[in-house]
Amino acid sequence: MSPTPSLGGEEQLTEVVVVRHGETSWNASRVVQGQMDPELNEIGRQQGVVVARRLSREAKPAAIYSSDLKRAVETAEIIAKACGVSNLVLNEALRERHMGYLQGLKWDDAVNKNPDVFKGFDIFKITKGSDPDSRNQEIPGGGESLNQLTERCVSYLNKIAREHIGERVVVVSHGAAIVELCRHTDPPNSSIRRNIPNTSLNVFHIFGVTGRWILERYGDASHLASEDGFLENAFGGDGASA
Repeated sequence: MSPTPSLGGEEQLTEVVVVRHGETSWNASRVVQGQMDPELNEIGRQQGVVVARRLSREAKPAAIYSSDLKRAVETAEIIAKACGVSNLVLNEALRERHMGYLQGLKWDDAVNKNPDVFKGFDIFKITKGSDPDSRNQEIPGGGESLNQLTERCVSYLNKIAREHIGERVVVVSHGAAIVELCRHTDPPNSSIRRNIPNTSLNVFHIFGVTGRWILERYGDASHLASEDGFLENAFGGDGASA
């Protein structure tokens, strides 16, 4: 896959390949990570090697950007080494959603503790009678609303796109952040529920002048299913962590 400078005579674009970090022990144990900072587990490191191998066979990125949380940084470093890219930029704008006082809890306990927060995760399809203000709900303990998460992630990807018009870049980020990036491409007042496995590829074309986004692919973890039996067995062939 190589960057497409323009489509049908239209303005130039940037191809942004957003990769979710590899698995951590918190993923496997169904613990709310948010902006807590666990490292990759051994499976996550192997996932990183496999996705890096795939990316190294494609067009070389002009740069690699990453969240500054350990699980993303380690994934990005594996990719940068495999692709021969020395330009690795870390930025907190690519971090996971801050989950406030729910961070560190088991998911089931967090849902029971504050079910209203998790209603926000279901607003990927807006239905009649739903409350649009729930996307503005901040989580106690310094947590973010979904709209705050969207604003910081979309703004930073637009900045990256403007700096790399006509090029391809790789970005390493987190599950909820990537879901919101995908949601940004959906039609107004509607959205699509999406599964974003660990180390999946999510490919965006961002146009330099208009700022228009096109989601080319999402949740692509085919590299995990097509590699050795360990990975296929560990992830049921679809790359999805617990």
